Amino acid sequence: MRKLNGKSILLWAIALVITMTAAVYQRKTGPTYPIGEKINLAGKSITVTLDRSHAGPGDQEVIVAIEDRSVTGELHWRRYPTRDEFTAIPMKRKEERLVAYLPHQPPAGKLEYQIHLRSGDETVIVPAEGTVVTRFRGDVPAFVIIPHILFMFLAMAYSNRAGIEALSGRSRLRYYTFVTVLLLFVGGMILGPIVQKYAFGAFWTGFPFGHDLTDNKTLVAFLGWVIALLKVRRNPNARVWIVGAALLTLIVYLIPHSLLGSELKYE
Repeated sequence: MRKLNGKSILLWAIALVITMTAAVYQRKTGPTYPIGEKINLAGKSITVTLDRSHAGPGDQEVIVAIEDRSVTGELHWRRYPTRDEFTAIPMKRKEERLVAYLPHQPPAGKLEYQIHLRSGDETVIVPAEGTVVTRFRGDVPAFVIIPHILFMFLAMAYSNRAGIEALSGRSRLRYYTFVTVLLLFVGGMILGPIVQKYAFGAFWTGFPFGHDLTDNKTLVAFLGWVIALLKVRRNPNARVWIVGAALLTLIVYLIPHSLLGSELKYE
């Protein structure tokens, strides 16, 4: 095993910064990341956090932390996407919180909801415009989800490192390319479908069976690196293919997580 010199450490640091930045961006821009909205009610500023995902059995708890006991609330919900009438549920007070529950749905089932808060004659609807859509999924065991996340993170890190290796004119292109392909294969093409099965009841819902963007973007990144590996095996200096695969993977990782994900058709 080669020792890391100063330049290698610097290049790895750059690769890791790019990887972590992309991972945070992907997570926070995804359709399942909680929404925080500030409102003014009864002369006070309140931050309401609205979850957009629920894992495992049981109903989804909706909480508004508000100390003023004169404030009451209702949770309005319906199945998504449908034209059902909204169902209104009174929120119950539990000390300094208002609490209600969205009914449990099958895997990939979605509900849209909003909260109506009242203080005297004043009413505030959260969110101020539209509704929040939450998706239900099965619980994924830790022994599956943790290796999946780890392998996908390492795949992105090695992808970035391979691209930097190619741009810097260094020579370990085959090594970084092979490791990237291996990590994507295990994390995305083996563990990814297992996670999908636990969460939504199907191993694969991307091309050619569906339009799940998470599956499809994993497939695109993997095929990009397989092509790069074939090219670099024939020509050790096929740098343009490595850079191209690294850029493709970065673009793929910047696509918000769970965008166009599995969705139950209630009809």
